[in-house]
Formats: sequence, C-alpha cells, structure tokens
Amino acid sequence: MKLHIKFHSFGRFHRSSRVLGLILLLSSLNVFAQQTDANAHVSDPENLVRHLYDQVTFPAGETPDWAYVRTLFVPESTVHMRVSKNETAQLSLEGWVQDFENFIQTANIETTGFEEKIVTMKTMVFGDIAHILVLYTSYIPGKSKAPREGVDSFHLIRKEGRWWIVSILNEIPTQDRPKPQVLH
Repeated sequence: MKLHIKFHSFGRFHRSSRVLGLILLLSSLNVFAQQTDANAHVSDPENLVRHLYDQVTFPAGETPDWAYVRTLFVPESTVHMRVSKNETAQLSLEGWVQDFENFIQTANIETTGFEEKIVTMKTMVFGDIAHILVLYTSYIPGKSKAPREGVDSFHLIRKEGRWWIVSILNEIPTQDRPKPQVLH
C-alpha cells in the first residue's frame, strides 16, 4: 500500500508538473507575442514610417515622447528640412527634436495639439535598404489655416533585426515645385 501511495503521489506530482509546464509555456508564448507586437512598428519600413507620424501627432495637452522617438532613428541620422522658399536646413537628430520642440512652444500647439497624416506613400525596398516617399498633411487643430501638404523622403536601413530611419529629406510643394506625380 505504501508503494501505491508513493506511486499515486508521484502521479499527482507528474500531473502537477505537466500543468505547471503548460502554464509556463503559455506564459512564455504570451510574452513572446507581446514582444512581437511591441516590435511590429520596426519590423517593416512602412510600419516604422507610419509609426513616426503617429508619434509626432498629439492631442491638446500632450507632446511627443522624444526619448521614444529617438529610438526609431540611428543616432547619426540627419533631417534636411525646407525652412524657406529657397533654403533648407540640415539638422542632426537632436537638432530636429529641438526644432520641433521650438515649434511646439512658439506656435503654442501644446494647447491645441498637432496632426501630421500620411496621404500617400510609395515604397522601394532592396535588401536591407528602403526608400519611402510620403505625401503628408500637417494641421494645427483650432487654427483657421487649412492643412498644409509636404513631401518627406525617408531612407531606412535594416540592421540588428529591425528597421531604422537613417535620414529624412523634406520638401514643401509650391506652384513652382509641384508634388511629384508618383504621389498623386
């Protein structure tokens, strides 16, 4: 009878360990799925670009999480922006963040929020590099100005198992400089 009790106890232990193992397996799958979901925005170049626009769009009373936004770029990245009709400025990642923060303060858009939306996107991926051309609109809610169109040219690289923004070139369409036909 003792042998039977020990065997019976072992059977309970064996069943308990199988249940525990199953619980651990399901938990690890859930963690893996969460990690996969958390990295979905950097697993595809278009997802990364869409995610950046989502990050710089914010409701009244909030501003972008710049520490997080920086994680979307390689540290050496550059942003070339149209600053006047005949002039562009080359900015480092930190310079671009500071320029955006200055815009938020100067235009007092923390109180109104800010929207940048992708209208259309054209993508070319070749191996571990990508080029994405984006027609977007930017808008300050509550202002009488209509949304303004702009064109961004993104250059991305895949390394360390994910996509990174290497550079952004910005242009503003005008009558003399209409938006590219490919973005119509």
